[in-house]
Amino acid sequence: MTTTTAPSTGAISSDRIASLRTGLDGDSAYRLARNGVTKVGADEVALNRDVVASTDWTFSTWLDDWPVTNQKKSGRCWMFAALNLFRASVMKRLNVKKFEFSQNYTLFWDKFERANWFLECIIETASRELTDRYVGFLLDYPLDDGGQWNMFVNLVRRHGLVPKDMMPESQSSSNTMRMNAVCKGFLRGFARDLRVAIEGGASIDEARAIKDTQLATIWRVLCTHLGEPPASFMWQYNDKDRNFHREGEMTPVQFAQKYVDLPLSEMVCLVHDPRPEHPFGKTYTVEYLGNIVGGEQVVYLNVDMDTIKRAAIETMEGGEPVWFGCDVGKQFQRQVGLWDANLFEYDGLYGQADGLDKNDRLHYHHTAMTHAMLFTGVDVLEGSARRWRVENSWGDEGVGRKGFQTMNDNWFDEYVFEIAAHRSRLSSELQAALTESPTVLPPWDPMGALARTMC
Repeated sequence: MTTTTAPSTGAISSDRIASLRTGLDGDSAYRLARNGVTKVGADEVALNRDVVASTDWTFSTWLDDWPVTNQKKSGRCWMFAALNLFRASVMKRLNVKKFEFSQNYTLFWDKFERANWFLECIIETASRELTDRYVGFLLDYPLDDGGQWNMFVNLVRRHGLVPKDMMPESQSSSNTMRMNAVCKGFLRGFARDLRVAIEGGASIDEARAIKDTQLATIWRVLCTHLGEPPASFMWQYNDKDRNFHREGEMTPVQFAQKYVDLPLSEMVCLVHDPRPEHPFGKTYTVEYLGNIVGGEQVVYLNVDMDTIKRAAIETMEGGEPVWFGCDVGKQFQRQVGLWDANLFEYDGLYGQADGLDKNDRLHYHHTAMTHAMLFTGVDVLEGSARRWRVENSWGDEGVGRKGFQTMNDNWFDEYVFEIAAHRSRLSSELQAALTESPTVLPPWDPMGALARTMC
């Protein structure tokens, strides 16, 4: 038996370890930090009380007067945020205090359509080796909970929407881990079967016939876990004045067409990607990012931060909330419900800051879009935003003020990446840029992270 010994060059010496042990002996700030962190945790010790005390909760524009929703143990933030955006106008139109679209309904169709999307990608890449990085990526992420704005639009156009009572939450919609594991197991087995069939000479049509039988299994699994989505339903309701309204039998597509006022064809995704190799004023997409075969492509228009902020402010001052994507966990205190770029003084705690800016964090895999939420307010002074009001989908207990939170504008600069905005909010030059073919980014690019992240 041959044993290979790793070279010692670059190894940590015993002398270096000894010097590290003695290096902190006289550092009283270190001892104080150690005592606090080992007792209550780093964030409690590093929390910048000046930032907390100086941030108030008033806004020059404040839209919400409704309760928050709760995605529970699922990664459905992107669809919760979009449905929360849609429901704002529905509540006004129906004259009701509370209304929710069924998040379980959109989850069902996203899972089913995404299973088909994955299997089509497997058919497309069947000639590549299993060790190919693209094939490996597909097998790593066959059916995650996350998603993007364009993917949600695809669901609404293809399958419509229903009120929550028509397809209420199930145990698996509120806690998707087990259902996802079952589906992923089936899909990876189906991927093997498709690759073997194609390697054995099966045509594309024959592979798709196999896929069709595979999807029947996914349908059964989803119906077992989530319930079967309604093909139609009787729609009636009482408004807040107790007046009764009956609209009659409707399909989900008819319901969406009647009650979604947002002009979906005019909505575009604006991103702030400061990496110099991705210039502003250009469109981008991420390879293998999508959910519905034949649906709308996920396309981002990369713009400077001032353009994103101006579009968001104008939209809310016009009475409409704004869907956005961000890196939610950075510099965030959940109970207080506050984001600020300087909320935690880690440099004082550890003696040094990490030294990464937004560009570096993207390049060195220290940031990505991890969560989608809704802006429902903004405080503007002399044309510039000071802070932003956020509707989250984590319930109303232990999260900010009944589930609503405040984002100071310096955090927006560092950790907000994306909004959905009306095309009309853009200059003529940027509107023209939307007609150009997008640059294709690889599947693992951080601009695709929201579609594969639990949040």
